[in-house]
Amino acid sequence: MKPGKVFLVGAGPGDPELLTIRGLECLECADVVVADYLANPELLNYSRSDAEKIRLGRKGTAEYLNQQQITTLLIERAQEGKHVVRLKNGDPFVFGKGGEEAEAMAEYGITFEVVPGVSAAVACPAYAGIPVVHRQHASQVTFITGHEDPLGKDCSVDWKNLAQAQGSTLVIMMGLKTLPSIFEALRKNGMRGQTPVAVISQGTLPQQQVVVETLETIGRRLESLDLELPVMAVVGEVVRLETSLRWFDEDTISKRATPVHNESDKTTS
Repeated sequence: MKPGKVFLVGAGPGDPELLTIRGLECLECADVVVADYLANPELLNYSRSDAEKIRLGRKGTAEYLNQQQITTLLIERAQEGKHVVRLKNGDPFVFGKGGEEAEAMAEYGITFEVVPGVSAAVACPAYAGIPVVHRQHASQVTFITGHEDPLGKDCSVDWKNLAQAQGSTLVIMMGLKTLPSIFEALRKNGMRGQTPVAVISQGTLPQQQVVVETLETIGRRLESLDLELPVMAVVGEVVRLETSLRWFDEDTISKRATPVHNESDKTTS
């Protein structure tokens, strides 16, 4: 039996055109593709027609497996001698549990490769016209998972230091339900109420939605919105650039379908 291999591939933040060349090569050669529910389903079209395709999901979409079941699936398929692509939203090692899956492959002696992807942590703000760092506004950026309740006793995030940091940008991922509590925690720990905040829904996709408010007003605004996952928030002075740097809209999307070079630009020998 040929040796199997697992490829932990970053699918990028949503826009299928942001898949890396190496990620595309892995998809084209895969015997099995195990795709996150947030990975763009269009990417499965790049895999072989005879490849086994397993889409993972939540809330009734596709097949739901917990992390242990996913890891077991990867191990079993690789032990069958198959090349397995684990297609993960964004980058495998940025809040993607890729490190845990890589550890499991190493433990079972399975060859694996990590294919970094364009992280949603920087791509979604960029598509919203927000650079996460800027010499005049922010010299550092912190990426935070929003899963934990910041007002809970066992919260591991130091919200006090984050709230009082100067010249910093906070990018809060995967925290739609906890965002109101997070914004409250930042204010209670000293962040100014007039600090600009952007909430981005379905970033890099045609249906992208960007809501810009202040830390003081964003909570009330969110109550009136029904945002689609995935959702992230950007907090900091760089958000003020959104108005002038906004570039991704319906007109931009339609123009992207046009070839970069016209036929008249081509040279013939």
